[in-house]
Amino acid sequence: MTTAPALRPPATSSGAATGATGADLLAAYRAGPDRALLATPTRTLLAEGVHRTVEDPAEAGRLLAAARPGGDGSGGGDRGGRNGNGDGDGDGESGGQRLLVGAIPFAPGAPARLFVPERVRRAGPVAPTTPAPPATDLAGEGRWRSRPVPEPEGYRAAVAEAVRRLAGDSPLEKVVLARTLELTAPGGSDLAAMAARLVQRDPHGYTFAVPAGGAATLIGASPELLVSRRGSRVVSNPLAGSAARSTDPVEDRLRAEALLDSPKDLAEHAFVVDAVRAALAPFCTGLTAPERPTLLRTAAMWHLSSTVTGTLREPATSALELALALHPTPAVCGTPTAQARAAIGELEPFDRGLYTGVVGWGDASGDGEWVVTLRCAEADGDLLRLFAGAGVVAASDPDLELAETAAKFRTFLHAVGLADAR
Repeated sequence: MTTAPALRPPATSSGAATGATGADLLAAYRAGPDRALLATPTRTLLAEGVHRTVEDPAEAGRLLAAARPGGDGSGGGDRGGRNGNGDGDGDGESGGQRLLVGAIPFAPGAPARLFVPERVRRAGPVAPTTPAPPATDLAGEGRWRSRPVPEPEGYRAAVAEAVRRLAGDSPLEKVVLARTLELTAPGGSDLAAMAARLVQRDPHGYTFAVPAGGAATLIGASPELLVSRRGSRVVSNPLAGSAARSTDPVEDRLRAEALLDSPKDLAEHAFVVDAVRAALAPFCTGLTAPERPTLLRTAAMWHLSSTVTGTLREPATSALELALALHPTPAVCGTPTAQARAAIGELEPFDRGLYTGVVGWGDASGDGEWVVTLRCAEADGDLLRLFAGAGVVAASDPDLELAETAAKFRTFLHAVGLADAR
């Protein structure tokens, strides 16, 4: 078996050395094929320069394992940051160890967009009060042109066909169908300003801007933590079952309460939680999950949410290995996975690429945070391609699923200064 080459320590330490805050790192981000920004509820990470690119997630896992202290390579330093679990309270590099950042696609076998950066700066989370550019600065008068793919009627037809299959003899129990909204504007997009607005809109989400191949950038703000590992503690926060927010407080609360009591959404959520527990069971002991989901609120949506926790059986199991074992969950694909993937390939008229994949970071100690690639867009030149999907079960209504995807588009439409989409 070939031993993965060791990864030398990063060229720089952390934002702590310069007193940088999360807001400072957010302001310093500029899009490019050698830069990545990750802003989470606990930390901000700015990666610059490419030490090595990795297209195979399994190879990435071997690289991190080889760089782990006590592994085949040179990990350098102690196991973690100041608190010994790789967290460092969001202020420091993990014992001077290398990080891996980037995104893994939805389709198996497609190339990942992962890289080991030359320089990494880290700080605490971006303060909720951090200012962002006004929406009018990004939109401009008539600047954006939009094109839905498929057209709304085509999406309704795809959902109706999925419902027909679900009601038949197929073992298919759920399939997630997505659509895209292509926005074009002369001169392209100000991605740094969009990232700032995404963080401002949902400061408790997971904002990311990472290379997507060539000159393209994947940018978004996901509400869903696929898995995190800090020391032996493992956490996953699956979301499934959604309702659009309302600007009227009374109506907003009624929608939240209806979601929490919806048999269709509760069944959809249960699919996902069961799948997460089953995927983590070989790696963890003491897995726990609540009997009923709670509500998670973003600026645009209500989601049914469950937090699954456990303890690693083997200390060598990394966050990346756990993420690969979980991906894709029924929340973004369906169940059973093989049948859902086949239906997606037949009913969606586009390649998802990195959408509904995994994005995040991992270090040589095995710690890391990987989130589901949702509420995102791929920016490439003049084109900004937004993605949104909805879980389809036997009780689904095509009009309601179309409305759900429109509501999910709003996270990103707000970031570019547009109000809504059909």
